[in-house]
Amino acid sequence: MTRKVWLIAVVFAALLTLCSGTDFAQTVDARKALEAAAKAMGTTNLKSIQFTADGFLSKVGEQYDLTTDWPHFEVAEYTRTIDFDAKYMRLDYNQKQGSYPANGYPPVPEDHVTNILSGNFAWDIKGDTPVPYARLYLDGMPYADLRQLEMVLSPHGFIKAALAATDAIAITQPIVGPSDFGLSQFGQWVTIVSFHYGKYRVNGTINDQNLVEFTGTWIANPVYGDMPYEMRYTQYKNYNGVMFPGLTHVHQGDPRINTAENYFQVWTRDVQPNVVVNKIPVPDVVRAAKLDAVKVDTQKLADHVWLLGGGPLNSVLVEFKEFVAVVEAPQNEARSLAVIDEVHKLVPGKMIRYVVNTNHHMAYAGGLRTYFSQGTTVVTHQSNRDYYVGILFSPFPRTVDPDRMTIFNPMYMISRRPPPIETVGGTTTVGKYVISDDERQLEIWHVQDMAYEVGESYLKIPGPSLARGNHSADMLMAYLPKEKILINADLYLPPESGAKPAPPTTGMRTLYLNMKKLDLDVAQHVSIVGRRVGSNDEFVKLVGNAQ
Repeated sequence: MTRKVWLIAVVFAALLTLCSGTDFAQTVDARKALEAAAKAMGTTNLKSIQFTADGFLSKVGEQYDLTTDWPHFEVAEYTRTIDFDAKYMRLDYNQKQGSYPANGYPPVPEDHVTNILSGNFAWDIKGDTPVPYARLYLDGMPYADLRQLEMVLSPHGFIKAALAATDAIAITQPIVGPSDFGLSQFGQWVTIVSFHYGKYRVNGTINDQNLVEFTGTWIANPVYGDMPYEMRYTQYKNYNGVMFPGLTHVHQGDPRINTAENYFQVWTRDVQPNVVVNKIPVPDVVRAAKLDAVKVDTQKLADHVWLLGGGPLNSVLVEFKEFVAVVEAPQNEARSLAVIDEVHKLVPGKMIRYVVNTNHHMAYAGGLRTYFSQGTTVVTHQSNRDYYVGILFSPFPRTVDPDRMTIFNPMYMISRRPPPIETVGGTTTVGKYVISDDERQLEIWHVQDMAYEVGESYLKIPGPSLARGNHSADMLMAYLPKEKILINADLYLPPESGAKPAPPTTGMRTLYLNMKKLDLDVAQHVSIVGRRVGSNDEFVKLVGNAQ
């Protein structure tokens, strides 16, 4: 090798070494990074913390369409108190709808909300009464797990949990491009620490000022699978030696569908480090509480038609000569498996060829994947097709809470294309899909937003606007002409026997106007929510003159 070639080789090697030290991620000592952050943030001697803020919260899983954010509502006096050693956390806030749109639902009631976590127990308080949880968070995970993660994802909780973990690892790297909300960007270096908290992997980003600016994990969700849950912390200030963010911005969702799935955002007003926390003992009713059992209560509606109730949400079974159809697959896989088992008991030997999905909201779509995994054709609004194929029916593993399709994946996306999905309507067209044989028909209609259909000035009725009275842009309803049964999701819930009827809602009016427009001859109203079947005479009387 000549001297010139040797020099070139040496310089090239030096450049590679320089680049590897400045442009690429490097493994670093996680404990040293965490100890530096603990010192900078005042975490080392922090035993408890309380902060008060104002902002908004959201109804996760209930956006009007797939391009808009979770619907927000205002919160004030948002006060979170944490005792780190005791694993105790209390959250109090005042809520109201405020200036945010209600999307055709009744406004969020003005109320005071209290959430408690004590070790492995989580509950709410209404007045002075403890209220245990009988249902999973978004039908996917225990509330105690959720609250524990929220404590771990807090800025100081993250440092404490990571220092206590036995598997914490870390890398340092530059954030090359832009970021939003004041996070590190354009070449600023960060340290990312990763560890397990139980079955959940938790990550946190520490910026070049040794401040925690981002924490995140994945939680089990029936629709999204491993659903990202992330918290962003910026605008730090010093509160008696403890650094705390002035802005907390939180996401739950999946950025592949909608980058703006904002769970909540609050602006800090006050922070009190090392407060004395008056912990509430775990009430006996909370210790003894169990999740509601998964059960199916069957009610015959007509020959070959059954209401499959017993849960917070229902399904409807319709029998045809050679197959059956199920309207709605709510909640999660456990609910769908119970319904499927009941279907096979009621009509043995007939396959479930169709499952009808009335809308994309998580509570209504959460059990679809179970039907899809066995080849049942899903009937939904056309706006949901790509969303379901890409997210809900994705063959990629669900690691936090594996389901049947994860464990026994039949490879629908590869060997059985196209996926079995039939769609109804467009964003403004009426649209209809019919499941039928020579004995009966099941008509699937797209529910129209009647404020646009007839114009608000045409409606001679008091009350709020009908805009978005269908609750979701993709809302469908199912109609059995022979039996004169109309099935809706949550536009109309027949009141329980003896209960005082509520004033007509925008959802009820929207349903009524759709019935009139399509000239549907209805005798019975069946809701996916609630237990009672109502008559059309009762419904019309409740709605009043909604023409």
